Amino acid sequence: MARDTADGFTQDRFAPVRAAFEANLANGTDVGASFCATLEGETVVDLWGGWADAEMTRPWERDTIVNVYSTTKTMTALTALILADHGELDFDAPVARYWPEFAAAGKGAVKVSHLMSHSAGLSGWKEPITKDDLYDWDKVTALLAAQAPYWEAGTAPGYHALTQGYLVGEVVRRITGRSLGTVFREEVAGPLGADFHIGLPASEDARVAHLIPPPKGGAIGDGAQTELQANMSNNPGVDVMETRTRAWRGAEIPAAGGTGNARSVAEIHAILANGGVAKGRRFLSEAGCRKALELQVEGQDLILAMPARFGMGFGLAGGTMPLPNPNTIFWGGYGGSLVIIDMDARTTFGYAMNRMAGTTTGDMRALGLSMAMWQGLGLIPA
Repeated sequence: MARDTADGFTQDRFAPVRAAFEANLANGTDVGASFCATLEGETVVDLWGGWADAEMTRPWERDTIVNVYSTTKTMTALTALILADHGELDFDAPVARYWPEFAAAGKGAVKVSHLMSHSAGLSGWKEPITKDDLYDWDKVTALLAAQAPYWEAGTAPGYHALTQGYLVGEVVRRITGRSLGTVFREEVAGPLGADFHIGLPASEDARVAHLIPPPKGGAIGDGAQTELQANMSNNPGVDVMETRTRAWRGAEIPAAGGTGNARSVAEIHAILANGGVAKGRRFLSEAGCRKALELQVEGQDLILAMPARFGMGFGLAGGTMPLPNPNTIFWGGYGGSLVIIDMDARTTFGYAMNRMAGTTTGDMRALGLSMAMWQGLGLIPA
């Protein structure tokens, strides 16, 4: 049975977005997916369709959610930005101010801003760990606190694919006495009524779409060339099928374990696109939002092996990601999920899907939908 028409709505000027979304379903580029956009805090596109499983037995419904891998990092960053805006966290402070054990092995001068911008030199664990260790918060954070950095903090970007969430999350835990997932739920997702979870309750398992692994040769680690890349990719290895387990879904893995859909991603990040306000509630100041735009590090990323520009927790426009407006931040997840937050146009785009491509930072599906949005906004020619 075909399910190549989308449910949901688009405002008239964004009709080409629906056409692009449905084309992805019809030609098999997507199996199941969701796309949402906000403008001036209003949801102007909200689409979903296709199937929640490779066998095509479960329709992708309005409330279907899926693991979005590294798009989770944007929720972790937002949580830290809110704490900083409230005066509880200083990005310029050494991590050891909040987490004294972290000063070991020459890390006394590593700043919180280095954790936020993938430049702390802790892109992976030096001690061998297993996938089950990812569910042991105390173990993996203690190992990171004890080890020496792979390179001098602040001198180069090197994507902290799994470690960033534990590092920022432990700083948040030391400050608040609550886990990152708890702070995010209580301060962001709960007040907004947003369906995004860092630590998914078992009661929600039936709504989760199954990720479909990327094609052979496109998985994380398949192209690892350097020792650093191999360490990030293989210690532990990334098994997409693990996302179907209760252990993964229930754990707080704040760099890669978040579960949500395009609507929750776009509506949460409307906070940053709209000067700190979403759904009539102020979460942080305009200046607190713009903190995310401050360039922390740029250059050839030691892990991603491509040019990178990192602000405070997000990728910045430029380099390999030209964007219509300069005050734009973004990040994507392994397989293709993506969020774009444009503070100039006051708009957000969110995309979440289950058919994974061989990418860690978004692919042409999300970019094609974004281009249709930009055309509707008059930011690029139709």
